[in-house]
Amino acid sequence: MDLKVLATDLDGTLIPLENDHDNRRDLGEIERFLHDHDIELLFVTGRHFASVEQAILQYSLPHPEWIICDVGTTIMRRPGPSGSLDNAMERVQAYQDNLASIVGSIATTDLIKEFSGIQGTRVQEPEKQGPYKLSYYADASQLDSIVDRFQQTLARIAAPYSIIASIDPFNGDGLIDLLPRGVSKAYALRWWAEHMTIHPDAIVFAGDSGNDLAALTAGYRAIVVENASDALKRDVRAAHQRANTEHFVFLANQKATSGVMEGLKYHSNAH
Repeated sequence: MDLKVLATDLDGTLIPLENDHDNRRDLGEIERFLHDHDIELLFVTGRHFASVEQAILQYSLPHPEWIICDVGTTIMRRPGPSGSLDNAMERVQAYQDNLASIVGSIATTDLIKEFSGIQGTRVQEPEKQGPYKLSYYADASQLDSIVDRFQQTLARIAAPYSIIASIDPFNGDGLIDLLPRGVSKAYALRWWAEHMTIHPDAIVFAGDSGNDLAALTAGYRAIVVENASDALKRDVRAAHQRANTEHFVFLANQKATSGVMEGLKYHSNAH
């Protein structure tokens, strides 16, 4: 099946690494390749929407028609004719309704009250929150025990939310995201593909980090850029071996943007 969609993470994947001239060159090459092969571009990122807009300007990224952001809790689309940049992007309400059906009557504002007594945490800035995403900074040295406290609280109030915990690679802060149960970047991408009636074989997902693992192993073609960890490469390869889809995986020899370009060429030529 012909490749129809590039769904890609941003940081460490599509965004050029600092002072990497090959990455800068290949960003333009990716844009031309997508245009020439009529491949749609979809961003799938943990960033909030305003941060994605900033990245598009800062790094001169191609303009996508769709953005999955806020760790899979928001889908944005550009209304109007395909390729038109005149209209501001808007939330996809049908997806918001889907998340509302998961959480029921327990809103993120209810969770804030329950978590207020947990030491070593503070709520992140308002722009990093969403209707279905509640984010905290946490003391990285106590992250495991803090996550346990959050989990105990969720169980006590029977709240249908999942916890995603990580360490910020840039400053070492502990990060905690509360999302509707089962929701992730991979969940949002699957919802989008079904909504658009696009077969999984026509989608390639590019990523570099642990929160990309689910999407890299969800039945799409996969590009793992060279700067990803050995553990991620091993886990992606093993998952596809179990599914007998090893041919869906491309482990790039190049980093970030250049690895994405390398993978696009591979998957466009694969049958």
